[in-house]
Amino acid sequence: MSIEINGMAHFFVTAGDFERSRAFYAQLLPFLGLTPVLDGDGFYYCVGGRTAVGVRAPSDEHRGERFDQGRPGLHHLCFRARERDDVDRVHDFLRQVGATVVHPPEEGAWAQGYYSILFEDPDGVRLEVNHVPGKGLLADRESPT
Repeated sequence: MSIEINGMAHFFVTAGDFERSRAFYAQLLPFLGLTPVLDGDGFYYCVGGRTAVGVRAPSDEHRGERFDQGRPGLHHLCFRARERDDVDRVHDFLRQVGATVVHPPEEGAWAQGYYSILFEDPDGVRLEVNHVPGKGLLADRESPT
């Protein structure tokens, strides 16, 4: 027996430099259509698009540390855009705010019409925004080449 989940409820990022990351996410998340609902000491939380994103301050012993994508655990987070042009708009926004763009909008082999941008938050957490036409299911693809 199994269940079918209904999307992702929320995810949290623990920032090495909370104030810097909070400032970044306070621009990015509303741009992506998420609404701030909690903004307190060491905690920032937005809701929208059938999910929520939280940013929290680190424990004292981890203050100032940066994310390492190569370590066990989180690799990257991906937001799904409704339209291909949204990926280009995210790129324009990221350039305006001076974010680190790992790769500008590009086609990918993950699925027919896969189009994405990859960037980093101030602590080096990699974030992606992608668009896949139709149902947007990677299971509908042939193997990438």
